[in-house]
Amino acid sequence: MSKYYKEFLISADPFITDIITSVLWNLDIDGINEEVNCIKVFSRNLNLTSNDFENELNKLISNNLLRSFEIQENTFVEKNWNEEWEKSREVNKISNKIVIKPSFKEYQSKDDEIVIVIDPKMSFGTGEHQTTKICINFLEKYLQPSSLILDAGSGTAILSIVSAKLGAKKVIAFDIDEWSLSNGIENIKLNQVDDVVEVRLCELKDIQEKEFDVIVANIQRNILLELAFGFIKKLKQNGVLILSGLLEADYEIIKNHYSSFGMKEIDFIQNDEWVGIVFRK
Repeated sequence: MSKYYKEFLISADPFITDIITSVLWNLDIDGINEEVNCIKVFSRNLNLTSNDFENELNKLISNNLLRSFEIQENTFVEKNWNEEWEKSREVNKISNKIVIKPSFKEYQSKDDEIVIVIDPKMSFGTGEHQTTKICINFLEKYLQPSSLILDAGSGTAILSIVSAKLGAKKVIAFDIDEWSLSNGIENIKLNQVDDVVEVRLCELKDIQEKEFDVIVANIQRNILLELAFGFIKKLKQNGVLILSGLLEADYEIIKNHYSSFGMKEIDFIQNDEWVGIVFRK
């Protein structure tokens, strides 16, 4: 007899996947796929309904992290979960130099390419999202060999791995999510940069090191506003701060806030509705 599962399609404004998925795992679900304009959530629990998702997402609205959301609920005959997930993963050419691929995909690299292997599991950062691409392009441009790097809200540790492959001397990656810790450690070992990258489960205030050459943070606006002073204190003079996870509407707010601490904007990228900003101390 066929088994059934439920699929929930969730769209939101702003569509910041790591914030949205952080509350969805409170529910009895079996998997999440991040699509271009929605999140697909799968569950074998047929008693789970859209109302359960609404309760979790309304918490984000009450905390000013979401403005609105929509949920579509469907029931299907059960699929092979791993096969469906693997079919949705592709080799992703970020720039002329950086290529991101899952471990189960074959790719023949060119001489000058750096190939990063990422198996994301439940953590944000597959290389497919515009904000991740923005951060990687900035790292290529501003990271100098032998730099000390801080990767804030590291997720899969993709930005830490890119930093190490670009020649960073030491990278400290941190996140408050336990899945990010285990997935980050797995990915740095997969890419053989565990001698350069250290992944920690902590908050910014727990990082004792200072004088970072580059700090990169791909996080949503409210957290970037909250952590501004902490980032600036840990950045060395003339150091570079790379920020993304931002919508076009967030640009002036972030620029004005960081400028009030004496930071100077030196670069900007917009990719669709998403933006990234680079400041120098």
